[in-house]
Amino acid sequence: MGSTRLPGKVLKEVAGEPMLKYQIDRVRRSTLLDKIIVATSTLKQDDVIEEFCIQNGIECFRGSQNDVLDRYYQCAKLHDPEMIVRLTADCPLSDPMVIDAVIKLFIDTNADYAANTVPPERSKYPDGSDVEVFGMKALERAHRDALNMKDREHVTFFFWKYDNGFKIVQLDNDKDYSQYRFTVDYAEDLEVVEYIIKELKKRNSFGYLKEIIDIIDSNPEVKAKNSKYYFGIGWKK
Repeated sequence: MGSTRLPGKVLKEVAGEPMLKYQIDRVRRSTLLDKIIVATSTLKQDDVIEEFCIQNGIECFRGSQNDVLDRYYQCAKLHDPEMIVRLTADCPLSDPMVIDAVIKLFIDTNADYAANTVPPERSKYPDGSDVEVFGMKALERAHRDALNMKDREHVTFFFWKYDNGFKIVQLDNDKDYSQYRFTVDYAEDLEVVEYIIKELKKRNSFGYLKEIIDIIDSNPEVKAKNSKYYFGIGWKK
């Protein structure tokens, strides 16, 4: 809830429902995920996220505010998974088919880390469709060896930003959609996502990636709203 760019963004309401609920409902359509856990901080301001989880039957874990890598590690230790799928709460339009494709890529290539939007210079997916998958052993190593606080805040920098010996793979796409943006960091982003969700409701449609792209393309004014922002804004050291 303590986002500096758009405070309270994860529970901001869009068409009558909190943004986080849209994401959870969409992620639940994945055929390869066994468990969904919302991992938030122990700060008082995030009590409302835990309350949301309780009301909606979602497991919630609370850990460090700034050392998000430790939050992930402590959460994972409780459940001992073979792999962890990272989905960020500012991406309410997650596509379960893309999630499953990244998981399958991770398994088929025996990788340590798989993603679709990072490294960003090779991404063919929109900012907002982000999926990252990594193994428990790789997470243990990152938790032990990542010393830079920026790397710990952003969880997966240690996997893909440096040559740390991990086997990393990236999901390809037949078309380059990297210029599209439907993550939510700023007020303009929220306007774009709200437009997409309302349009999907009008169509009574779920909205997989291609349809979301078509909706954005159909309204140049909406497409331009957040075009000044770019993937990874705010990541600089």
